[in-house]
Amino acid sequence: MTRQMTAVINPYDGSVIDHVPEFTEAEVRAAVGRAADAAGEMAAMPAHQRGAILNRTAQLLRDQLDDLARLMARENGKPLKYTRAEVTRAVDTFNFAADEARRLHGETIPLDAAAGGVGRVGYYIRVPVGVVAAITPFNFPLNLSAHKVAPAVAAGCPIVMKPAPATPLTVLRLADILREAGLPAGAFEVVTGGADVGAWLTSDPRVAMISFTGSPPVARQIAKNAGLRRLTLELGGNAATIIEADANLEHAVARTVVGSFAYSGQVCISVQRIYIHRSRYDEFRDRFVEATRRLVLGDPLDERTDIGPVINEAAAARIESWVQEAVDQGATALVGGRRQGQMFEPTVLENVTENMQVMCAEVFGPVVSLVPYDDFEQALAAVDSSPFGLQAGVYTYDLKKALRAVQRLNVGGVIINDAPNFRVDNMPYGGNKDSGVGREGPRFAVEEMTTLRMVVINTAI
Repeated sequence: MTRQMTAVINPYDGSVIDHVPEFTEAEVRAAVGRAADAAGEMAAMPAHQRGAILNRTAQLLRDQLDDLARLMARENGKPLKYTRAEVTRAVDTFNFAADEARRLHGETIPLDAAAGGVGRVGYYIRVPVGVVAAITPFNFPLNLSAHKVAPAVAAGCPIVMKPAPATPLTVLRLADILREAGLPAGAFEVVTGGADVGAWLTSDPRVAMISFTGSPPVARQIAKNAGLRRLTLELGGNAATIIEADANLEHAVARTVVGSFAYSGQVCISVQRIYIHRSRYDEFRDRFVEATRRLVLGDPLDERTDIGPVINEAAAARIESWVQEAVDQGATALVGGRRQGQMFEPTVLENVTENMQVMCAEVFGPVVSLVPYDDFEQALAAVDSSPFGLQAGVYTYDLKKALRAVQRLNVGGVIINDAPNFRVDNMPYGGNKDSGVGREGPRFAVEEMTTLRMVVINTAI
């Protein structure tokens, strides 16, 4: 029987990079079985050994930085300046996870605080939950995969990962690197293919936890089928930034331009809505548009490129239709708005309304909307009107307003005097509302991937 293979396509020029197998249900079940067989070895592995494997993985990633950066640029169309940064971040992620492996611990419980606990010693330990099933997206094929596999190793869990069909090669390379670093057989399995592969993986009864990064509709289906299993769901966003009257406009423009258009806006915390105090609106708009016009579209492998293609033509066509819909409803495109194949120009809109898809849904493309406001509370309410709640940015030197934003905004992260796309890899990352459940970041993911085991010792007999 001929093995069914799927081509991995370069989104910039349409060339075939490689082919990967389309896993059958039997092969997915076998991969989960190998992971289950490795669970005992992983749980028993000493902390220093898990930490050493993770540190060696980080070093191997650093050694292969240029090759990995070029592979990702070819595989998902992200410009080299951003793929290099992604490899560097993945190095950090594995090193942070190594630290967590070495300091994973419980604590004592003062049982004699209750009269019935006198004469007993109590403490808890953290133990691995078991096999983790992970599904990762195309936009950060290395670092978002690192945020699942590195904490799993730190926690002592085997993991089976399904990468996005568009970007499996980076994850397969990561699996090779982890094996070279000394990870036992079965501890990291990769299964490639489409939605059926994901469904077989997440429905397998041997899976103890599911870690998914993707869209809310798919997450809802996974959650519906998960039953009594742990879930971490990192979903979408339409991140907003507030520019108050006292904002540092030079910094705000520079950071929000990058935050809006880096990797063609295909980032969950990409800046999509910018609310600007009316007294600074014209100045901010003019500076922002000027900076946007300077961005260079082109080949992701060209060092000068700022904006590459979106992942496929269907995504480009959808982005184009949303922009056209907004224009038809009265929005003005100050710059951009056009596409050629999978290349979509960075686009700045104004005169938008809250019910336009470019405002209330996740564009996941290089499109940002500018909105003036008169009152800070009005701006906070507008930011919070979204069904998403991942991260938000607020530019102000007014401490009272900054703390009011922290109190008021129902999001996973409030970034003061920076854009909401800010993330370093040891911080808790995740969202509220339709943006997800649980948190990533090595320490916080390890907590999700371990369970507490209470120990009570009766010393009175």
